Amino acid sequence: MAKKVCVLVAGSWGTALAMVLADNGHDVRLWARNEEHVKEINERHENARFLPGVKLPNGIRATSDMEEAVKDAEAVVIASPSKAMREVVRALKPFWHEDMLCVHATKGMEVGTLKRMSTVIAEELGCEESKIGVICGPSHAEEVARRLPTTIAVASSNEEEAQRAQNLLMNAYFRVYTNRDVLGAELAGAFKNIIALGAGMSDGLDNGDNAKAALLTRGLAEITRIGTEMGANPLTFAGLAGVGDLVVTATSKHSRNWRAGYMLGQGKPLQEVLDSMGMVVEGIRTTEAAHFISRKYKVQMPIAEQLYHVLFEGLDPKTAVEALMGRGPKTEMEMISQETWEQWHT
Repeated sequence: MAKKVCVLVAGSWGTALAMVLADNGHDVRLWARNEEHVKEINERHENARFLPGVKLPNGIRATSDMEEAVKDAEAVVIASPSKAMREVVRALKPFWHEDMLCVHATKGMEVGTLKRMSTVIAEELGCEESKIGVICGPSHAEEVARRLPTTIAVASSNEEEAQRAQNLLMNAYFRVYTNRDVLGAELAGAFKNIIALGAGMSDGLDNGDNAKAALLTRGLAEITRIGTEMGANPLTFAGLAGVGDLVVTATSKHSRNWRAGYMLGQGKPLQEVLDSMGMVVEGIRTTEAAHFISRKYKVQMPIAEQLYHVLFEGLDPKTAVEALMGRGPKTEMEMISQETWEQWHT
């Protein structure tokens, strides 16, 4: 059954999700700040800055008026950069109501507070976090917009809300699973960007496939370790939100995090990298957040720590690699407490 759906905002991922929804027959309102951006989408059916060469379906209508975007909507999908999330949700709040399905697709954390996006959204809307779902998994906007086969998950502690989102989004090229571990989905989606930065940096240094494979493997162990300590289900990190999203973000030409890391590995300064990207690189902000989170929870995150030194303290990438390779002898398998496993198996 066709529904009216609001998508915030008209970046690459928000636009790609709007296309999925329009292909499913829904009436989609895509919110953008800039009037020229709105005009381009409505008149030319293009979003040239974020998805060049992609023709948008007729079922998408853009607007810069939040009230118009949200009015009568049964669902809202938020794909805002993490740093703008509070501002966007504050604009949404006057027009939001409890019966509206709300899911976000932002893979990052709020640096100043170290809060996940579902927490930020719930705080600004004044609702329980159980009302907020999370779209997660390997899903480059450029490929979704080309209608290439993509499989994601929607995480929600409320199974009924997760199924609502699943039914809204799922189609022949966009397969959707449900997952109840919101915490794990958000942590995996945010922390994998750090490892993708590292993978790009390794490639920029021309360190080869062996180094990159090891970095992805140890990176997955690292984010699983901190995620489990924070209360997530360890199995989530072996699924679409974890290893699935990590692989695509750390290996694809579409990945902003990989591209930023690659340029850093080639010796370009951070500000030059950011200026050349033109879009948000979530892994940089998340690396800063992870630096403080690892200290808060007293969990070692050696890859994230070395990246923090490179990004924010000017450490040479080659020196960071030497520091990682020169760490003392370890056993490969970090122990996850029996209590944690029992928690998720009962």
